[in-house]
Parts: sequence; C-alpha cells; structure tokens
Amino acid sequence: MDGLQLDTRSPTVNFGEELKDAFKPVNAWVANGIAWLDDIQTFYRERATIEKEYAAKLNLLAKKYFEKKAKKSSSLSVGDTPDMTPGSLEGASLTTWATIITTTESLAKEHDQYSAALTTQVADTLKSISTRYEDFRKRHESLNARFVAERDSVYSDLKKSKSSYDSECKEVEDKRAKVDKSFDSSKAKAEKSYRAELTEMSNIKNTYLVQLNVANRHKQKYYHEDIPDLLNSLQDLNETRVTKLNSLWTLSCQLDATCRQNSLNHLSHTITEIARNIPSLNSAMFLRHNMGGWNEPNDFEFEPSPLWHDTDDIVTDELATVFLRNLLGKSRRGLEAAKAVVESKQREIQGLQKTRDQLKYDEESAQKEIDVTRSLLYNQEELVPHSSKLTTLQVEIQTVLEAVGDVERGTQTHKFKPTTFTIPTNCDLCGERAWRLTGKGSTCKDCGYSCHAKCEMKVPAQCPGVLDKAAKKALKASIAASTPADGVGDGIALSRSNTMNELSAGYAGGGATGPQKTGSKLTKTTSLSLAAGASASAPASASASASASSSSVNTASTTTATVATTAAAAATVAAPRRNRVIAPPPERYVSAPPPEPIAELSAEKEPEVMGRMIYGYTATGVGEISVDGNVDVVILEPDDGSGWITVRADTQSGLVPASYVDASSPPVSPAGRPSSVHSSSNVSISNSTIGSIGSGGGTVKKKGPAVKPKRGAKRVRHVEAVYEYDARTEAEWSMAEGDRFVLVREDGGDGWMEVEKGGVVKSVPANYVQIVD
Repeated sequence: MDGLQLDTRSPTVNFGEELKDAFKPVNAWVANGIAWLDDIQTFYRERATIEKEYAAKLNLLAKKYFEKKAKKSSSLSVGDTPDMTPGSLEGASLTTWATIITTTESLAKEHDQYSAALTTQVADTLKSISTRYEDFRKRHESLNARFVAERDSVYSDLKKSKSSYDSECKEVEDKRAKVDKSFDSSKAKAEKSYRAELTEMSNIKNTYLVQLNVANRHKQKYYHEDIPDLLNSLQDLNETRVTKLNSLWTLSCQLDATCRQNSLNHLSHTITEIARNIPSLNSAMFLRHNMGGWNEPNDFEFEPSPLWHDTDDIVTDELATVFLRNLLGKSRRGLEAAKAVVESKQREIQGLQKTRDQLKYDEESAQKEIDVTRSLLYNQEELVPHSSKLTTLQVEIQTVLEAVGDVERGTQTHKFKPTTFTIPTNCDLCGERAWRLTGKGSTCKDCGYSCHAKCEMKVPAQCPGVLDKAAKKALKASIAASTPADGVGDGIALSRSNTMNELSAGYAGGGATGPQKTGSKLTKTTSLSLAAGASASAPASASASASASSSSVNTASTTTATVATTAAAAATVAAPRRNRVIAPPPERYVSAPPPEPIAELSAEKEPEVMGRMIYGYTATGVGEISVDGNVDVVILEPDDGSGWITVRADTQSGLVPASYVDASSPPVSPAGRPSSVHSSSNVSISNSTIGSIGSGGGTVKKKGPAVKPKRGAKRVRHVEAVYEYDARTEAEWSMAEGDRFVLVREDGGDGWMEVEKGGVVKSVPANYVQIVD
C-alpha cells in the first residue's frame, strides 16, 4: 500500500465496455453487496437495543434520585426542626441537583428517541432496500438466463443445420454411386434422382450457410449488445445501492450527533469519511482486480462435409435461386411485423428507464420504484425473442441479397396459406401425392396452386393472379398435362390413371386383359419414371437417353416395345379389375375418391364416391334406410366417427352402418375408366361431418345403435394440436395448431402422449393436444 493515493474524483467506468462475458462474477459481486446490507441492518438494530436499554437505566436512575431528593429536600434546605417551614422553596444546591437529574431524564429521552430513529429510519429502511434490490438482482439473473437460452437455441439450430447438411451430402454421394453402378435401363432414373438430390443438397447447404450467419450475428449481439447492457444495469443497481447506503450511514450519524453533542467532533469526522465513499470507487477497485485476458470467440465457419468436399459459396443456380427468392420474400414479410414489435417494446423500455431514474433516489416513492423496475425488467425479457427474430430475418435478407441480389423484384409470388389435403391431391411441383396424415401443405389463395409443405420454398414465382374456380381447374389440368416425363418419350402427361393405377396393377394381378408378369414389372417401372419428371430440360435429356438406350442392345428395344404395349393395354382395359389401394384407418371403410373425369367434363359436375353393401340392412330408426346386400350405393357423407354414413340407393338416401359398406374398391365401367387429372375440389371426404341432408330430406345427425357387423374393427382415436410446438429432440413431433395425429398411447402421468403420423410414432406434450374422436 506504500505510495498508494486515493483519488476522490468520480472515475468513469463502464462494465459493458470493459468486461465481456462476465455476468457470473459481476452478479456474484452485486449479490455480496446486497447481502452485506443485512449485516449493517443487524448492527444498527443491536445499537438501537443498547441505546434503548441505556435510556431505560437513565430513567430509573433519575426516578430513584428524585425520590431521595424529595425525602431530604426539607432537611437539606432548612434543617430538621425549622421554625417555619420553607414550603416549596429549595436551596440552591438542591435546585442545581434537580436540574442535573432533570438533564439526566432529558438525556434518557434523547437516547430513547435515537434508538427508535435507528430502528425505523435506518434498520427498517436497510431491510426494505435489501429485499427490493435482491428481487431486482434475481430478475437480472432471469434476463441473463433468457439471453443464454436464446443464444444456445440459435447454436443448436446451427448444429442441426450442419447435421442435415452432412446427411444430405451422404445421400448425394450414395446417389452418385448408384449412377455409377446403374445400367442403361435404369441409368436415366438414377441420374435424375442424383440431380434431384444435388438440388436438395444445395438448398440444405444454403440453409446451413444462412443459419451460420444467423448464429454469428446472434453471437455478436449476445457479447456486444445483450450482455453489456445487462452488466451496465447491474453496475447501476450496485452503485444505487451504495448511494442509498451512504445516505443511511449519514442519517445514523446525524441522529447520533443530535443525541450527543459532546461527540460531534468524532461524528463529524465519521461523516467526512462517509462522504469519501464515492460509489464509483468501489466499482473502479473491482474493475482493476477483474480485468482478465478475455478473447472473443471466433466466428463460426463453414465446415465441408467429409463425404462431399465443397466450398462456402452459396449455390446460385436456377433451382437454388428459386429457393432463395422464396426465402427472401418470406423473410421480408415477417421483417416489418417483427420490427414494429421491437420498436414498440424499445420505446416502452426507454420510458420506463427514464421514470426509474427519477424515482430510484426518492425513498418516499419506493413502492412506485418497485413497480416500475419490475415492469422494466419484464419488458426487457419480453423483448428478447422478438429482437432475436428481427436479427434472424435481417441476416437472412442481407445474406440472400449479397448472394443473388433482389431476385424478388418484378416477380409474382404465390400467396400460400397452410392447407390439410383431405382428398387425394397431387403436389403441383413434384407430382407426388399429398393426403391424409401426410397431407400437410400449402395452397395459393389467388390461383389455387397446391404443393407439399416441403415443396413450398421450391415453387417458382409465377402466380397468374386471382382466378375463379373454373380457371383454377383449367390451370391445374394444364400443369398436369404439361409436366414432362424424364427418361421416356417426349414428355408424356401425368395423371392418376397412368401413375397410381398402373403401379397398383402390378400387385393386383389384373383381369382378363391384364399384363403378364414381365409386362407388369415394366409397367410399374415406366409409371414410376413418368411420375418423377419435373424440370424444363427433361424432354431433351429424355429423348437423348431414349435414343442411346434404343441403339445400344436388342434387349433395350424389346423392353421399349414391351413398355409401349403395356401402356397401350392399360389405356384400353375392357374388363374391370380390382386395384391395390392403401386402406384408410380401420374404423372408416371409406374409399379414396374415384378418378376424376377429364377436364372438359369435370368443369360442370364433381365425381360421385361409390360403394357396395357387404350385408343387407333393415332400417330401425328415423333417418335410416333399408338396403339389400351386394347393392351399389353412392356415398354422400362418410363416417365422422359415429359409425354411420349417409348413402343413396336408387332414389332413397339415409343412414346405414359404416361397416356394412365396402368403399375400398368402387366399381369400374366395362369400357374402362378415363384418366383423371388433379382435383382442385375443396370438399373433404374423410373429415366431413354427418349433418342435415337438407330441408327436403329431413335427415338429422344421430349416433348409430350398437351394430355388430362381421367386419367390425378396433376404433382409432385421433388428437388435434391446440398450440404450436417445436420438437426439442428427434423423438418428438413438431406441431402447428390444428395438426392431427393418430393416438397411440395416452398420458401415463409423465405429461407426454405417443402419437403416430406417416407411420412414425413420436411423443408430443399432452397439454398441447386434445382428443377429438
């Protein structure tokens, strides 16, 4: 300590600028200062007890000697046997003595008042400050935990994105290996699959790179914005505590000085020493002893997959640009809303900070300060997720603009809305089926363009604008007819009949005119090849592939001829045949919708869903009809979970047990069924509710009686999401509000349910879903 001189000036220190990632030591230091207030409070209470006991003893002493003086007053004043009594007069010595005893009583009263003042004005105030500031400190801990959780969540997303990228790279490598191993007959298909996987890898890589920038920005925000602000707030909290502690110390000394004038010099020295305790001196000393060698963590960098050696350049080919354009549009749409929320919260926080600065030194407004400070910290905590979202959107927009420019300008993007496809519907982008449990997707509100949820970000910005129902159907028919096949012919239009039906023909066994064993396999292969085509350059590559294949060996020519023969036979089937279909849940024997008529006919009338009575049924109640066995019926409304469906037989319609009707294979006309096109109908087949058929029919919804048909099955129960939930592990499902799942196991007391979707069983929080049937 030799040569050390104290600087009484107020040093300018800033924890946020000087200390990085030091919340724990700063928080512990502030907590120690707040806990120390309890020791100071105890000191003044014990001092008040001593002063009160001293005052009581002085009072007893004065009373005792007043009584003694009264007994001796006369004798001391005038003697034991005076001639004339002195009355109330006393000698000068007794008067002086009385003054001394009275002064002792006054001293006792002063000490009693000093004891009470120490208790009420110093000790009780210290207790209130300690409780209040400990609450403030804990709320700072909560805010820091929120910051850390938000940062770690972004880091976790980066890790997941990196894992997805590595997995996709492995998939690409596997596809490439299949191309090398494939022969002429399957090489085109393998190359197409490889190109599709390359496109998917590019999108996942771009997502990974975007997430990389997001994580770096969040890291910078955490270390240079969030934590510095929090440290400055803790510094201000501690310095405010020290300032209030100084005022209480000064008050106690002033009370002592008033009580004991003879100790004024000592107390004045103490007050002078207290005045030297500048709050920032404590902070400066702590700062000088806690400045360690801190290095900012390095930015995250792109790590190429060990199976796919790549660079950190964002992919900007045609398909990747479509993905980036959609990402840019989605981020821009969310940016304004996020910015408005953040700015509103920031204005509210600034107003609360100004109010708190005006109140924190006014002890008479202590309760108001408590309310304002709690509201301030609560709003700061509420701002964290919105600020995080705003940062993410800004980084996404900046990253895309730097990579490909403003590719969204001058384009007509689709206005997608979430949709659950309850009838067989093909994705207008990839052509694959979206239905039932896997039927989550999006539909354009203007033109009716439909796609999988996974395909939404790959859809080109080519929306024709608002269309009526007829125009929407014509557009979908045009999309279905213009989609080229990859690898065979010059672009054969895809429809349900030449994909799903021919594929199932290989398993069904066919009728009298069905293809032979070899032909069935070729038909299945051809259908799968046709269903996979999607790019604009597919016809040229398909023609080249077909030419090379036809000129290579005679076997290829034979195969091509067989494929053509099989396709022609499938288009001119004369005898009905039973196709293989995937059955709906066991409690609902309702068939998938029948193939739709060609576009010219479907514009006026929707197709009817047909079924056949397995058993004869005799009506037993109001609203039911009697139908003989083995009779074709039209299904008007499917089973809604009650076990009954509405059908029409001849001219009558009514309710029959759902298990009495076979709707899995509707009859096919002898002339063969026409190829169907994509349906844009919004009518739900599987989730319709049996209600009133109309005022003319008079049928009402009812719960069917206990019917036990021979074909009964165990009832399947479903749950529906009532809140949005993001999965934390791979063993959980992510949910959006309204998502439906098949219930596998109810809550066993651990707060989780097991549900099935797409054949995969995972867990969801039990309080996030409700059982719907």
